[in-house]
Amino acid sequence: MNEMKKALKDCGALQFGDFTLASGAKSNYYIDIKKASTDPKVLYLISQLMAEKVQSSGKRYDRIAGVVLGSVPLAAALALATGIPYVMVRKEKKDHGTSKLIEGDLDRGDKVLVVEDVITSAGSSISAIKTLREAGASVDDIFSVIDREAGGTEALKEIGVTLVSLVKASDLLKK
Repeated sequence: MNEMKKALKDCGALQFGDFTLASGAKSNYYIDIKKASTDPKVLYLISQLMAEKVQSSGKRYDRIAGVVLGSVPLAAALALATGIPYVMVRKEKKDHGTSKLIEGDLDRGDKVLVVEDVITSAGSSISAIKTLREAGASVDDIFSVIDREAGGTEALKEIGVTLVSLVKASDLLKK
């Protein structure tokens, strides 16, 4: 995925320094995927590369799911690229409005493809998958832009979910 690697570097998404990740882990690099997903050219590239993976998988998905907030632009862009409707999965219920954890139409039995920006330990992804499954969805696959190769693939495999990433951190960090 040299094109994706170049796009992430060119938009400034790859940064070096001392960072604390959402998982709590410390890292000497950070992938600011928000820089990528707010850049129309990079977001378009992500959507096209993910759409190719959907097509080549031979699988049928009824819905795409993005975890609020970071993955929603990815889910929306992939929905536009594929024509598959999307839903948004909240991490916690709001105390106003409909107080739903899942926004958008989701029917029991829907086959759902979860999209994520960066997978580290996959904690938030696993939580979102649990929410979707509790609502009656079938979730077997997750696509991410980046796999930090920090145990997420294995954690997802333990719950019967396969991770497909556009770029692995080890490839992104190569000169």
